[in-house]
Amino acid sequence: MRACAPTSAESGLCVPVVRSGDHTFDPGHTMKIRSALAGLLLASSNVAFAHDAPPTPEPMSLDELSGAFGWSFDTEITTESVTDDLHVLFGVGGNIVVSVGDDGVLIVDDQFPQMMKKIKRAIRKLGGKKVDMAITTHWHFDHAEGNLTLGPEGTWLVAQKNSRDMMADDHVIDLVGVSYLQKAYPESAWPDITYDTTMQLHMNGEQVDLMHFGAAHTTGDTAVWFRTSNAVHMGDVFNNSGYPFIDFGNGGSIDGVIAFCEGVLDAIEEDTVVIPGHGPLATYTDMAAYVDMLKTIRARIVKLVQAGASLAEIQAAGVTREYDEKQGDPAMLVNRAYMSLTHKHVH
Repeated sequence: MRACAPTSAESGLCVPVVRSGDHTFDPGHTMKIRSALAGLLLASSNVAFAHDAPPTPEPMSLDELSGAFGWSFDTEITTESVTDDLHVLFGVGGNIVVSVGDDGVLIVDDQFPQMMKKIKRAIRKLGGKKVDMAITTHWHFDHAEGNLTLGPEGTWLVAQKNSRDMMADDHVIDLVGVSYLQKAYPESAWPDITYDTTMQLHMNGEQVDLMHFGAAHTTGDTAVWFRTSNAVHMGDVFNNSGYPFIDFGNGGSIDGVIAFCEGVLDAIEEDTVVIPGHGPLATYTDMAAYVDMLKTIRARIVKLVQAGASLAEIQAAGVTREYDEKQGDPAMLVNRAYMSLTHKHVH
């Protein structure tokens, strides 16, 4: 396996643009679009920096949070195959992609140390042995805490550079109503390899493109596109189990989520399998509909903000009304979207 040749003084393993045939994707262009979207509201609203931010709840322990979310580390791992060599593991926390082949085992996300024995058992059933490389879609505990086990075992850990920075310090994740203090990881669990906007790997006959289109769900999100298998892992930028969580306090924004998804949609093919951070496998059409939903909700929030509505009034206005039956409780999304549209980031 090998990484791309160094092309940037800032990030020795990143390339500025990924090309496929006649198609080029440019993360910088997407970031400009995101900045323009944000500017539209801030330029036109006289309440852009309002002071009605709800207080962050006292952080819960992992056991308390697991109880609140209905998580159990007794959950068994289930497997769904995308191709003969690419698979998705479902357990507790984020979905895991597993690539097994002659070069070894590459995974995307690694859930929790408490699940690692089951994860390794599932990988062995797929013909793999030890985990050689683990790519992290973002630094949140339910996707990256397995690094605590894999790092000391010698697995190469890979992430966008901002995720590495976040893993090195304590951060409160405000989930609206509950919060969690994610403690700094020991250095052995930090990514060994980082990149800025794009990076390309070759392993198990796959060209694997790592893409970052700016802060979205968090400040350090990565989409991982397995080109040969034609599948992309989106991390929590695309949630297929309900409304997305936007980690506003740590760099996330609704504009960033929209722009990130649009950047990926521009890069992938219409028949690409889309692997969400949570929930069942999806399609290009599913993610395009998700983007349309977020744009509709965003536009309604902006209109109400410009009319002088408070957060409580926006929450009561039914800005998500036609989506709630499928997506569930919108309170967290509306809260975090509103905050990201009307307040400066605290991160």
